[in-house]
Amino acid sequence: MAIEHKSIDWIPQRDRHGRVIDQVPFWFLGNFHFFTIAIGFVGPSMGLGFAYTSLAGALGILFGTVFVAFHASQGPELGLPQMIQSRAQFGYRGVVAVLFGTLFTFIGFNVADLVLMSHGLRAMLGWNETAVTLSATLIATVIAVLGHDWLHRIFRWCFWASLPLYIVLSAAIMLGRVPATHPPAGGFSLTAFVAQFAASAGYNLTYAPSVSDYSRYLPRATRPSHLIAAVFAGATSAAIWLICLGAWLATRMGAADGLLALQDAGNAIFAGFGVLGALASVTALVATMGLNAYSGMLTVVTALNSLADIRPTFRLRNAAIVALSAAWTAITFAISADAIALLFATLTIMLYLLVPWTAVNLTDYFFVRRGRYAITQLFEPHGVYGAWGGRGLIAYLLGFVATLPFFVLPNVYTGPAARALGGVDLGWLVGLIVSGGSYLLLCRSYDFATERDAIAESERTLQRSR
Repeated sequence: MAIEHKSIDWIPQRDRHGRVIDQVPFWFLGNFHFFTIAIGFVGPSMGLGFAYTSLAGALGILFGTVFVAFHASQGPELGLPQMIQSRAQFGYRGVVAVLFGTLFTFIGFNVADLVLMSHGLRAMLGWNETAVTLSATLIATVIAVLGHDWLHRIFRWCFWASLPLYIVLSAAIMLGRVPATHPPAGGFSLTAFVAQFAASAGYNLTYAPSVSDYSRYLPRATRPSHLIAAVFAGATSAAIWLICLGAWLATRMGAADGLLALQDAGNAIFAGFGVLGALASVTALVATMGLNAYSGMLTVVTALNSLADIRPTFRLRNAAIVALSAAWTAITFAISADAIALLFATLTIMLYLLVPWTAVNLTDYFFVRRGRYAITQLFEPHGVYGAWGGRGLIAYLLGFVATLPFFVLPNVYTGPAARALGGVDLGWLVGLIVSGGSYLLLCRSYDFATERDAIAESERTLQRSR
């Protein structure tokens, strides 16, 4: 299997390959690590009991993943990375406005992964934090350089290596082999329930800007319903499983660190099992860092191509990956563990930035243009989609502004509407509704006859290059 040479290029039919079923372990592993376990700590930290935390987490994951799964269906149909397709809504150059939030999310998650990973492995095994950070970065960089097919292959390996360990751990907990050190704690609080729901929904929603990056090599004849179901099944099952596990570890073992909690629970089965499980979780997280680096590269190349018409060469692709790696490593060394709370607050802002884009993109694809695009025109600065997509940019701005009163940034800022709701974070939901609804209204006046000829010509051009 060779190193991938493409980046933001359209994928012709002759290069299409892969199976829909492979999307299940891919998106399963994307959530199958200790970062997801920590999402299950949100409710208990606010006094929510295990059962209510598990229910809120499951409902949130199911809700958030709906949007992610529908984005995936765009990959085979268009053969493009997610953010290139967004030029149809925001314009050839206007798409840069939403690329900032996308890029910061990829970098931010890798920084958070490295800080939590390095601190956890130092506490567990005494490993040097600098060595852990540099090693994980190097591996993630290599994975991203290898590209699309290798990402799928490595994710499958990690999936089959991790799955038996979590099955054993979960079975041991249900059979009482892992003793609870705390009595059942927590009850029901609407504020805590909604907070857990929002954290879970938002957690999976952050995959939306990258999901079709990993389905664009599938044959164009791929049935959208099958692909949507595969991505939905993979992304929800792992996340719900580990959020419930995290809720139990938080309420029955008093856990506050996902990695250390895995170690303690596993070692209760037999000595060393906890370390093995924790290392498997770290391996999955490093692979996910490679995913972030790969999609971050596509974001950077899209931005450069949009602003300066720079050709997406193999050299540019790899240079972007290395530059991103250097950036997240420098940020990781510059912050301390105490700054993680600020980092998570910043990632929450990025979620507020990404949600309006998700609403505009999906509304355009499924309700406005119904999957019909002039693909070749997405690479033309002065093509049918224009340099600046006024309707998309206005809807995006309206959605973001509407979220401002609902902001919930712990220890930083809570908006007046959020305070009135008892600190519940509904900003992302407001952004979805306002951006999607306003874009639909703005497009009522659009004359799609101007696109029909461009779509027909695009299809003829693509047919000749298959």
